[in-house]
Amino acid sequence: MSTAGFGDRLWDLMRQRGPLCVGIDPHPALLDQWGLERSAQGMREFSMRVVDALGDHVAAFKPQSALFEQYGSAGVAVLEEVIARCGDTDAVCIVDAKRGDIGSTMDAYAAAYLGEGSPLAGDALTVSPYLGVGALAPAYEQAQQSGHGVFTLALTSNPDGHGIQHATVDNAHSVAGLIISEVNTLNTKCDFQHIGPFGLVIGATIQSALTDLHINIEDFTGPILSPGVGAQGAGSEQVRDVFGRAVDRVLASSSRQILRCGPEKDRLVGAVKEICDSLRFQ
Repeated sequence: MSTAGFGDRLWDLMRQRGPLCVGIDPHPALLDQWGLERSAQGMREFSMRVVDALGDHVAAFKPQSALFEQYGSAGVAVLEEVIARCGDTDAVCIVDAKRGDIGSTMDAYAAAYLGEGSPLAGDALTVSPYLGVGALAPAYEQAQQSGHGVFTLALTSNPDGHGIQHATVDNAHSVAGLIISEVNTLNTKCDFQHIGPFGLVIGATIQSALTDLHINIEDFTGPILSPGVGAQGAGSEQVRDVFGRAVDRVLASSSRQILRCGPEKDRLVGAVKEICDSLRFQ
């Protein structure tokens, strides 16, 4: 097993396999399409097929925890199995839980999703910083200790996020800009060769938001998880336009465009290869 930090492991995988993260999103409509039950067992069959088909072809998987949690303890047990199965591949597993809280509650989230030996711990976790980036310190500290990564929400594609993320602070900086700056500072305290362990979530469909908010994303030193590629409308041209020369750090995330090609393995692999080929900017 590589001793490189999370960012450098992801960097290498993106160059070997292409900069693509496949979301493991067992939506009811997809379960129907695949001929599976809308149940924890149906989700299990769906998720395991995705991991087994694509584990040798993608840089990362991103199971969406809420879609498992909706089935209660049985769904959470399936999520634990999915995370373990991802761990049997070389692809990294980003648990998309978007956790964020303060004090001992954040300590518990960090232990659950980033702690060594926890069945819910993948290779990285998504977090929400809107109680303050500093409130997420337990997650960053736990990740650094265990060699894991953290992706902090910064600029999302949903219109409802604009009112908060684009808001100006101190008549100078946007909320998103401050979040990006604070996460970047955290990376400067880590040892890495290519990119640090602490990344951002920035939507591929935000158009000119980075420019409009005077954010120089090219200075950011971590990975950028970018949802919105595929069914949400973004392609390679949009990714390049949004991120410019920082595109070599972008891990594009796609779910429906790939998953609706299943359950046949060949079609899933073909969809992944098509997107990866279009995203090879390096």
